[in-house]
Amino acid sequence: MSDDPATSGSGLAAERVRRLAQVDALRAGGTEPYPYRFDRTHTVAEVRSAWGEMAAGAETDDEVRVAGRIVLVRDTGKLVFATILDCGAELQLFISKAVVGDEAFAVVKALDRGDWVGVHGTVMTTRAGELSVKVRELTLLAKSIRPLPDKWHGLTDVDTRFRQRYADLVVNADARRAFEVRHAVIASFRATFAARDYVEVETPLLHLEAGGAHARPFETHHNSLDMQLYLRIAIELHLKRLIVGGMDRVFEIGRVFRNEGISTRHNPEFTMMESYEAYADYEDVMVLTEDLVRHAASDALGTTVVEVAGETIDLAEPWPRRSMVELASEGIGETIHPSRSVDELRRIAEAHDVRCESSWGPGRLVEELFEATTEKSLIRPTFVTGHPKETSPLARADRNDPLVTERFELYANGREIANGYSELNDPVEQRRRFEEEQAAKDAGEVERGTIDEDYLRALEYGMPPTGGLGIGVDRLVMLLAGVESIREIILFPTLRPEVW
Repeated sequence: MSDDPATSGSGLAAERVRRLAQVDALRAGGTEPYPYRFDRTHTVAEVRSAWGEMAAGAETDDEVRVAGRIVLVRDTGKLVFATILDCGAELQLFISKAVVGDEAFAVVKALDRGDWVGVHGTVMTTRAGELSVKVRELTLLAKSIRPLPDKWHGLTDVDTRFRQRYADLVVNADARRAFEVRHAVIASFRATFAARDYVEVETPLLHLEAGGAHARPFETHHNSLDMQLYLRIAIELHLKRLIVGGMDRVFEIGRVFRNEGISTRHNPEFTMMESYEAYADYEDVMVLTEDLVRHAASDALGTTVVEVAGETIDLAEPWPRRSMVELASEGIGETIHPSRSVDELRRIAEAHDVRCESSWGPGRLVEELFEATTEKSLIRPTFVTGHPKETSPLARADRNDPLVTERFELYANGREIANGYSELNDPVEQRRRFEEEQAAKDAGEVERGTIDEDYLRALEYGMPPTGGLGIGVDRLVMLLAGVESIREIILFPTLRPEVW
């Protein structure tokens, strides 16, 4: 471990040696520095809630047993003031030599930032008005061998923050808040779906076919069955099988995996929420999307007003609906549409420095032009509708324009947040689309899909009109938490291997 940044400096290494010696000394003296349990009567948050309004200088006979990690210690001689952190809430410990006795006070004096302790005492406030526990008895629950990052400066290296999330969460209140927002968003989704009579389900992570999205999958091998499997790139196709089976409203919140690059917006494993509703179309799904996001904002933040790229946005206001061809035409300065020839669209793409592949048809070129000229300008929540059929193999053709589909993507802060459509339920048309996907894949487009024969068989049993939705949970949390990197809201993001 010579390359470990926490021990490579002589000061840090010496500190670690000192603390290990303390562990040995405690055990030699008959004290176990890692006891099996501690019985609490209150969390720190419960103490603050029940006694937080006490006047300065007040003392009570109310006894509590609380526990937490020491994040601050101040020694004034015969008094030690220590602050413990418990699930994001802090509480001061008032430890007097006269109360705990000489032997126990010596143990207190030896405590370090980072140690976990449990205490028994009475609730009080100091003359300065600080809510505290006057400690009668203190138990060391876990000796911290490695010193915590500085309380005031935290972890200054971003890569270290994400790699050592356990330390980041101790010293970084903003990191804790981001994950509180994430938890509240997911809980809000479940509540909203429950109110709409949806059933939460679980479907396989290991798939025989990598379908439901355009992405390169992670491959694995099942030894006993001697077959290749893929980590799922989407949840979609299994959920629609359930619609075929008569489960009219279903949703799943789960991990998906895409073998792609890492950026501020991409992590190889991320969380999707997908839902499907029988007898609905993409118009209904847009209404559902607004409902889900607004409730999530209110539940996570206490308001629907958020700051996005310097703008104050109220998510309760109606979200505009604009077609992709309309937005792309505005961005380019001339009308484009999948009905235009490939040669014309390639000329326009080249004029705007947009990459073109020889295998791309007019629909793919329209989408690429939209992404290059318009996507980043969509700061306020906007439904972009009418995606080309070529890039939407699972969506129904628009009832008024057969070259585009009844599909939408929700954009905010220049990022795609959600994707939904009127689901294609014609098995003959779906087979034709799958065959086009397979041909493109065979021609070298590795992210294209394949022919899923079992899904086609399911459609042949009959799937009613259905509206489907997928929301990127990570990107929505980024929007609500006000952070710019997906790594800020994934507890353990994918990183390059650490050199030890």
